[in-house]
Amino acid sequence: MPATPLEIVDLASGYGLTRVIEGLSLKVPAGARLAILGRNGVGKTTLLATIAGHAHRFGGLIKMGGVELSILPADARARAGLGYVPQTRDVFPSLSVEENLYVGLKGRPRQEMEEAFALFPRLKERRRNLASQLSGGEQQMLAIARTILGKPSLLLLDEPLEGLAPTICDELIAALSKLAEKGDITIVLVEQRIEYALGFADNVVIMDRGRIVWSGPTSDLKAQPQTMDRHIGISRLDSRKG
Repeated sequence: MPATPLEIVDLASGYGLTRVIEGLSLKVPAGARLAILGRNGVGKTTLLATIAGHAHRFGGLIKMGGVELSILPADARARAGLGYVPQTRDVFPSLSVEENLYVGLKGRPRQEMEEAFALFPRLKERRRNLASQLSGGEQQMLAIARTILGKPSLLLLDEPLEGLAPTICDELIAALSKLAEKGDITIVLVEQRIEYALGFADNVVIMDRGRIVWSGPTSDLKAQPQTMDRHIGISRLDSRKG
């Protein structure tokens, strides 16, 4: 399945009766790498959860390629090519690494599991281990690998680097970059580790209070420290991470 574009039009969403997202519109081209930045509590996680079908949509449209996602339940969105890795990771702790990955194959031949091992060699070394025996970083690799094995054309990642050591962050970003370079997946990344996010993404949007307050190429944002300071609270980046 080729990479698909994402289009959101005038979205309003939240939980229960509470609106977190209001009047949000966004276009992500097929094969793009988009980072969504912003302070805590501005609606980034809610936006991904709404796209994936895990938050309540009050209004607006969500389109993935030619598919109107808004009317589909979460499992149907996954079958349509949407991959979603939430902050909670959601691996099966009582299953081995191999068994977790087998679930992600969704009926594909078992040998296709090697795609995940090629992307994350650590998982191959620990293929017989239970997921509960993995470190936090390894569990994150497993969660991403299992989702990727379903061959999504659009991948949503919610803070995959949270709480991880820099060496593990480097490995994860390198794997995601390798995946993106194939050109057959669109990746939307929510991330608080700003240096890594800007080193990975081609384009950025910044959210505040459920709306997009800035959007553009990553290079433009890097050249505007005042924008980062105003909306994110950071005005200087570590040059080692781009």
